[in-house]
Amino acid sequence: MRPRRTDYGTIILHWLFVAAFAVALFSGLRIATEAPDRTWINLFDVLLPRNSVWTAHMQAAVVLVALTLAYIVYVIKAGLGRRIQLDRVRLRGLFGRGQSRLSAVNACLYWIFFVTMLALLVSGGLLYFGLYSGYDVAMLHWVGTWVILAFAVLHVVTHYKSGGASQLLRIFRPAPLPAPPPRLDAVELLNLLMEQQAAHPIQPRGDFGADRATEADPAPRENARKARSKSPTLQANAFVVAAAVAITGASMIMAADRMSVDHLQIHRITPAEAPTLDGDTSDRAWRSVKPFALITGEGGNFDGKGESRIEIRAVQDGTWAYFLFTWEDPTRSLKHLPLVKEADGWHLLRTGYDIGDEHDYNEDKFSVLLTTSDGTLAGDRTFHAGPHPIPNAPATMTGRGLHFTESGYVDVWQWKATSGGPTGWMDDAHIGPPVDPTPMQAANIIPYRGGFAPDPGTVNYRDNFTVVADTADGTTRSRLIAPLRLPRDVAAMAAAMGNIDLDPNHGESEGARWFMTEAETVPYSADADAQLPIGTVIPGVIVDGEFSGDRADIRCAARWASGHWALEVARRLDTGSEYDVPIRSGVFMRVAAFDHSQIRHTRHVRPIRIEVE
Repeated sequence: MRPRRTDYGTIILHWLFVAAFAVALFSGLRIATEAPDRTWINLFDVLLPRNSVWTAHMQAAVVLVALTLAYIVYVIKAGLGRRIQLDRVRLRGLFGRGQSRLSAVNACLYWIFFVTMLALLVSGGLLYFGLYSGYDVAMLHWVGTWVILAFAVLHVVTHYKSGGASQLLRIFRPAPLPAPPPRLDAVELLNLLMEQQAAHPIQPRGDFGADRATEADPAPRENARKARSKSPTLQANAFVVAAAVAITGASMIMAADRMSVDHLQIHRITPAEAPTLDGDTSDRAWRSVKPFALITGEGGNFDGKGESRIEIRAVQDGTWAYFLFTWEDPTRSLKHLPLVKEADGWHLLRTGYDIGDEHDYNEDKFSVLLTTSDGTLAGDRTFHAGPHPIPNAPATMTGRGLHFTESGYVDVWQWKATSGGPTGWMDDAHIGPPVDPTPMQAANIIPYRGGFAPDPGTVNYRDNFTVVADTADGTTRSRLIAPLRLPRDVAAMAAAMGNIDLDPNHGESEGARWFMTEAETVPYSADADAQLPIGTVIPGVIVDGEFSGDRADIRCAARWASGHWALEVARRLDTGSEYDVPIRSGVFMRVAAFDHSQIRHTRHVRPIRIEVE
């Protein structure tokens, strides 16, 4: 039996698609490990890439778009539309038997694949360019991936049932593309019909019942025209045309990406026009500036969707840069690791704090990243996915990746709704090369943080508890010592905390604060503890003093109202610190919002290029 074969164009496009989709799949799964509740993907850690994950994913996406264009052109130019035609006749085959049904099922699978692939490419583009890149689009992208995988399995099964192993192996056996049938020439067809009619004239039919006379065929006319010889037609190779379209399409996509960089314009103002840092967005400086807006997603909480729309306004007076960040957040979350007294002692309210992934009892936060890297996907330079991204360092306790760079520093600002933020300070940190783990980090008592570290200096807040190593039973594990301080006046402290609601999804009331100052507290003692009734709730944060050193470079003020935070920030254009990035044209910015979550922040793919007037 002669082995079945497939045209070489289909084989090349097929395997190029398989390779590109495999790269997109494995890099996409690695990216998905950062989404809440998807750390189970780390079971396949040995198969998933560790470096340049975002870059590989986007490059594979461009190749898939190019192959899609190539396939459409190839099917049309090669006359292979019958393979995927889904007409009434083929649909009726679904109710038939044997090959008729298999052919109909296979055609339906093709169109499910086409529609799903289109949805994947469109949703991926929306997520990349930040257009409608919220929860629904991300879920469409996620579900579409699994539909494609299901299609691959069913595709193989249907082909095997229709022709066995020989049918499957034909994708490895190339053959030339069959020549297309000659094009219909209407003039030539009319001439041919006239010649046939002249050679065989139609006999007139006599009256009903009359005898028919038999006549001999007339002799051909001497001047009868001979059939015209077909002139050769120059046919362009279908695969070459498809390849040219694919290369052109990919080039246009890459050019459009380079030309459509997002820009944040920092407008020039006079020092007298500088906004007052009070969280009020009505300053004249802000009213005259058009905001830059973007959708961020893949975060934790935010009403279960993990998305937040962020707007940025910026001005500068030649010395200081001022920013107004506003973002969607359904609740004012100030409860940061509070402590509750129960019959058996004090308990720290937490769900994931022990592994560095608290996603319930944590304060709201907002983060800004500045980098001089001109890479479109700067995330590949600052974040490295996987449960153990640094071979000679401790594995992550969360199963997620670590922030670090190969060299140099990336500037990170972090505002916290309870720790430091209410006193007018925004924490200044950086991402750099991996630092050596502390003994407690090496023992996995507290999380190792890679290259993320605060700038030199001090802050005015600390936890109202401490974590120590406990080796009493011969093993090393963490042990909480809490609380460190108790309120002098528990009634006054309760009033300052406002309406005490320990549901992490419920926000705090206007004017509430969930920290204690040093002056409002006394060191923990059994006598002081005995004065507090069971059920007492106290803050998990102590505030005292001011920021100092490089950590004191950023001032701020924030307000929450009607489901939105407004954060005003001021920093010198150039602080002179080696850990800070000067604010000038060409610097790239990223922003992220946290909804009562320790590390699960929202994100966006493309960075924002700063332009300073």
